[in-house]
Amino acid sequence: MSNMGRRTFVLFNKFFMVPMFRLGFGPFMGNRVTGYIMVLRTVGRKSRKVRYSPVSYAIHRGNVYCMAGFGHISDWYRNIQAAKEVEVMLPSAAIYGRVEEVEDPTERKLILRMILKNAGFAGFFEGFNPVTVTDEELLQKTVGLPLLRIHPIGVGNGPSDPGGWMRVWTALSIIVPLALVIWLIVR
Repeated sequence: MSNMGRRTFVLFNKFFMVPMFRLGFGPFMGNRVTGYIMVLRTVGRKSRKVRYSPVSYAIHRGNVYCMAGFGHISDWYRNIQAAKEVEVMLPSAAIYGRVEEVEDPTERKLILRMILKNAGFAGFFEGFNPVTVTDEELLQKTVGLPLLRIHPIGVGNGPSDPGGWMRVWTALSIIVPLALVIWLIVR
């Protein structure tokens, strides 16, 4: 993907996907075409600021998996490498987990194919069809793309928890109709 394409992805994620998840709309954001997304909540390795990164994912045997599609240069990947633990906002839940990189070729083949299929149209950005590619070709074309296994060890902070943005949506859903009723009465 070109530098311009990567920049567009970053802006779309920052100004659309992350706010939608933080507002509690995560369950409505995924489908087979646009892909299934989760949001990683990391802490910057240098800045110590909280960072949010939407990524495609797969769930297998109680673990959550994701792939660093831009490889080892992905900031969220480097932040996780520094911390080894991460909070994950799945569409329907939030978890806290320990992260480890998957090296086993058998596990990589299985999970990478699952993630790329779950990614919808973005699964084709690696330059092949994730459904029809052979296992050997899949492994060859994804060399240098870290695959991470997140083993849940606790509950994470979701949009409905204190500090989450769902309170904004909830407040607006009460205030706006109330203001409309008052305006109709006063009018």
